[in-house]
Amino acid sequence: MLEAPRARLTAVAVHLPSRYRTMEEIRAGIAAAQSPYVPPPGLIEDITGVRGVHVSEEGECASDLAVAAARKALAEAGTAIDEVDLLLFAATSQDMIEPSTSHLVAAKLGAACPVFDVTNACNSVLNAMEVADAFIATRRYRTVLIACGEVGSMVTRWHVPDHEALLRAMPGYTVSDAGAALLLTAGPAEDGDPGVLTLRFAADSTAWNACTVSGGGSMHPRAFDDEHLTIRLNGDLLRTTAVEGLTFLQRSAERELEAVRASAFIAVHQIGMPQYQEIVERLPLPADRCMPTVAEHGNCAAASLPLQLVKARESDRIEPGDTVAMLGLASGMSFGLALVRW
Repeated sequence: MLEAPRARLTAVAVHLPSRYRTMEEIRAGIAAAQSPYVPPPGLIEDITGVRGVHVSEEGECASDLAVAAARKALAEAGTAIDEVDLLLFAATSQDMIEPSTSHLVAAKLGAACPVFDVTNACNSVLNAMEVADAFIATRRYRTVLIACGEVGSMVTRWHVPDHEALLRAMPGYTVSDAGAALLLTAGPAEDGDPGVLTLRFAADSTAWNACTVSGGGSMHPRAFDDEHLTIRLNGDLLRTTAVEGLTFLQRSAERELEAVRASAFIAVHQIGMPQYQEIVERLPLPADRCMPTVAEHGNCAAASLPLQLVKARESDRIEPGDTVAMLGLASGMSFGLALVRW
């Protein structure tokens, strides 16, 4: 019996818009919106540890950011778009409710393969890896392109009635626009061969209301209220979805976390510096093998983990043969874990 092929991460790429918005510019935007409450200078940066975020150009859609990153990944791998067997769009953002954003990405890339969206908040890319890995292992598809486009700046709250509203809207001040892409191809699965080694996912859906953007769905289909159109923390303001999930994560994936700690590099989903530091300390993870990108680049949602992989590669922190870990946490609440041999 032939051994199942292993999904190999052939290329990973990111695209960051050139526009950059500092926390002071966000504060100025809150003031310009004639908000009843304007935070004191430095407050948002002090709370989040984030200096600024990337912002897409006017009229630039999630699909445009995904396409820009996908073209980089295809060029890196030397793969033509007609060699892609399946295209997955994986992101928190989308261009429209119907059709799936994957169709817009495929049309802009000139792809003629099957496509569909994978959506699970900030774990969308990791879940797309799970789908790609399963299809490759069963020989359904040989080459899978995962494209991600995040326009999180759209859920930033500008009109702030009071200090508590600011705190509930705080995740919206760290969200960053970005594109990301991963190309996975079928390869051999012998000991030492590169590729996806482990995938582990779990969810505690009783916490679905902890962090929401509720407008546009069937619950609030024609919402105009900022409470529905912007990202909002609904629970304990001292806790976040990511931090609340740590105990659940430790309980559900204790064995896999040991392998994560032994990895050469660990990418961790990041929404702010305090949450990043608490995750590293409480799991615990070796801090010298993690990279706090959120301070400079903000929370890139589902593009956050690919961004860290690209930055680690650029700084020579990943070499061929290394095992790399990806740890994702998302509202809902869900987590994902991936171990990949580079």
